[in-house]
Amino acid sequence: MSDQNQKKPQKNSALQGLFIRQKAAHNLDKVLNGFPFEPLGKQDIEDPRDRALTNKLVTTALRRHGHLNHILKELLNRGMPKRSGPFEAILRIGLAQLLFLPELGDHSAIHLAVESAKRDKLAGRFDKVLNGVLRQAQRDAKKWRALDKKLLFPNWLAKNWEAEFGRAALDKFADALLNGAPLDLTLKHSNTDLIASLGATPTLHDSVRLFQRDKPVNKLPGYDAGDWWVQDVAATLPANLFNLNPSSTVLDICAAPGGKTAQLVKAGYTVTAIDNSPGRLKIMNENFKRLNYSVNSIEADAISFTPDEKFDGVLVDAPCTAIGTFRRHPEVIWHREKKDREGRVSLQRKIVSNAVNCLKKDGILVLCVCSLLKEENETLAKWITGNFPQLSPLPINEDEIGGLKGAIQPEGWMKTHPALSIPKGVGGALDGFFIARWRLH
Repeated sequence: MSDQNQKKPQKNSALQGLFIRQKAAHNLDKVLNGFPFEPLGKQDIEDPRDRALTNKLVTTALRRHGHLNHILKELLNRGMPKRSGPFEAILRIGLAQLLFLPELGDHSAIHLAVESAKRDKLAGRFDKVLNGVLRQAQRDAKKWRALDKKLLFPNWLAKNWEAEFGRAALDKFADALLNGAPLDLTLKHSNTDLIASLGATPTLHDSVRLFQRDKPVNKLPGYDAGDWWVQDVAATLPANLFNLNPSSTVLDICAAPGGKTAQLVKAGYTVTAIDNSPGRLKIMNENFKRLNYSVNSIEADAISFTPDEKFDGVLVDAPCTAIGTFRRHPEVIWHREKKDREGRVSLQRKIVSNAVNCLKKDGILVLCVCSLLKEENETLAKWITGNFPQLSPLPINEDEIGGLKGAIQPEGWMKTHPALSIPKGVGGALDGFFIARWRLH
């Protein structure tokens, strides 16, 4: 179901509803084929309400992907039809609406899914199969809506997380997956008037949280003035752990999109930021211009970068599976195969090895990954300590992270995850991050 085959809708509610489901299925189909989810923008669907509904259908299907897998396994006796084009995506969108967005109506879920299939040459051959599956799901809706939360995650991941964090925490992970993430901002300066105008709630350090908004990010108060930048509250913690003197030199490795870099500049450090993506560097530099921050940004390979002078601190925001960001990117928990995970760990070790060479004597190394996998967390930290005797672990304490309870581990590392509670009863959850720190002697 290519974009070329989707005619621009006329001003007719039935046609518009069909167009929305077609666009949703087209976007979901890309994710099912391994691409990251990208919300549709104004260039895709002009009407903001239609655009919001389309994105909601896709994100619901992605957040419920594990449940939909279980349902489809039971209802498709012969498995997913071969050479059926966007059939699976259309069916998943229909099931997501039918079972988990009941306010949109059963009839439209079934009817528009079938009509979407009929308008595609490949999927249309199975329109009766699609209709039958949806109607069977409708009859057993109560059963499907009561599926175990554990099924929302791949079996290997649910098993690992339950063993590490416990079943109660796993259920909170599931709630965080279904609820998505509120918008967190890091303030350039503490400003109670700005916080009030944003309708925001303070969380940790200079981070605030918006639970509701009726404007795009670039229309919020303080955007044009460069008063804040978008950054999950958990992502703010690593850059606060250097405790260096102002004007100290800090290298930010794999810096884009630049939230942590901005924090380092805010702390008064002289910052060099490297990244190997010219596109990401361009976006980062545009954001720094808005913030009126000066950063020495360099396009460079993190494995081979050799500075003219060594640094007082190095932040390694290592490329990882990003599984800890599943609240915003629910597809990541299904896209990460074992070979991908192994490849990431190998890359992380090479980057850390070069980072150590960039440190001055008595310099601070901070490692962070937005992952909740042991091979990218504790196993990596142990490897660093074991392979670099010139590094001494520098334990993190609770006072340094705003009093966040339950994050500090016995080794002095820290791990945030969606089952932790933000102090002062602030709602929402946290992304998953692992952070460790060493001093070069």
